[in-house]
Amino acid sequence: MSDVNAAGGFTHALSDGNQIPALGLGVWQVPDGPECVNAVRWALEAGYRHIDTAQAYGNERSVGQGLRDSGVGREDVFITTKFNPGRKDPVAEIERSLERLGLDQVDLYIIHWPRRGATWAWPGMEQSRRQGYADSIGVSNFSVAELDEVIGVASDRPVVNQVQFSPFEYRKALLQACAERQIALEGYSPLGTGRHLSDGTVADIAQRLGRTPAQVLIRWSLQRDVIVIPKSTHQNRIDENGQVFDFELSDEDMVKLDALDRTSGTEQARERKWW
Repeated sequence: MSDVNAAGGFTHALSDGNQIPALGLGVWQVPDGPECVNAVRWALEAGYRHIDTAQAYGNERSVGQGLRDSGVGREDVFITTKFNPGRKDPVAEIERSLERLGLDQVDLYIIHWPRRGATWAWPGMEQSRRQGYADSIGVSNFSVAELDEVIGVASDRPVVNQVQFSPFEYRKALLQACAERQIALEGYSPLGTGRHLSDGTVADIAQRLGRTPAQVLIRWSLQRDVIVIPKSTHQNRIDENGQVFDFELSDEDMVKLDALDRTSGTEQARERKWW
């Protein structure tokens, strides 16, 4: 892992040998159309090199358009999409995703959540990689037990587990288990969809450092060795959220933020399932 003062230059090595930028833009709940196109374009113009979408988001076409409008070369941008397990065939669905994105391949393809069990979709994920549709494959919203189920049947092990992660959802046991299994943890909703920005501890640290609360929360994830994908559709906030590589949180500040955890350091990916 390298830490440089650029939104796109801080990367993690995945266990399959590929590199993933540690900061990305998430586009969950961003409608297909100009709002999503602009957010992706602004992020890439600001130096981000990682965009995270999903079949279930319904905005893959806009992600592809934003990439093209940015003028940034495809080879310089890490694109993730996710298999919707409400569908039957990961291979057929990635083919549809690539058509919507206007791409020949995604960098990472992950199972969005473990609906109908942890393992049934994994052979199709492996086939997607073998056919060249995805450079890396992984999962999302998987607990330690579900990860171990997949590992038990996998020829190609998952290299990423994307879960809700922030100081308020500090899933310490899950983070440790992923590290032991050489699976990178990737955190979504690091800002709590805005809820965490007004917390007093976060605000106090941000004010003392001359930073925004969002920057403090994102930096905490980076210092916990977690890939982080904040979402915003506002250009100024996208820019600010990328400016997190030129400062560090002290050990004392990290301890204060760690103490905000509401999960008791769980190994679970979710407190409540939606599937």
